Amino acid sequence: MKRSRFPGAECVAGEVPRLTRRQTLAGIATVGLGLTLASRCALATMHDGGQAPASRALTLHNTHTLETLSIDYCARGAYVGAALDSINYALRDHRTGDVHAIDPALLDLLHAVAMRADREPEFEVISGYRSPRTNAVLHERSSGVASHSLHMEGRAIDIRLVGLDVARTRDIGLELGRGGVGYYRASAFVHLDTGRQRTWSG
Repeated sequence: MKRSRFPGAECVAGEVPRLTRRQTLAGIATVGLGLTLASRCALATMHDGGQAPASRALTLHNTHTLETLSIDYCARGAYVGAALDSINYALRDHRTGDVHAIDPALLDLLHAVAMRADREPEFEVISGYRSPRTNAVLHERSSGVASHSLHMEGRAIDIRLVGLDVARTRDIGLELGRGGVGYYRASAFVHLDTGRQRTWSG
């Protein structure tokens, strides 16, 4: 298995695609966003009204690229710009290679789900960012894909929490009440997003 690197973090991966000029420019844009966010405090409140840990980490297994990223994305109460850039790349559109900034609140939501479940914050990722082109193709194929999906804004993710039943993951998402929660029983994954509170089954 080839060892490669996300920007700023080591990962285990298959062959990593060479970035096009457009993808490189998109990556540069997300670096700028990451540096801006790094100066902001990341002390999101937990479901019980207390404070989330000042340092937080995630492990993300991309089920399409077979890449794994384990990274501390929040340290001493602030988002880590380089870590956010690495996550942006890890959750890129695997069909086109396009990279987009991922909403840090979505990362905090993943971490909160794991904390509530008393599990390590380790997730299998079925879908992260989707480019408009990819989303349009998927929308044509399935009525379950919204034409203006929050995946296109980096505000949605389809996941499984390692070691936890998918139905329980859905229940925790609903309990936290931080956005949309979709339950896809047949495909065994949960959709989480940072949009308005709503729920559905696919």
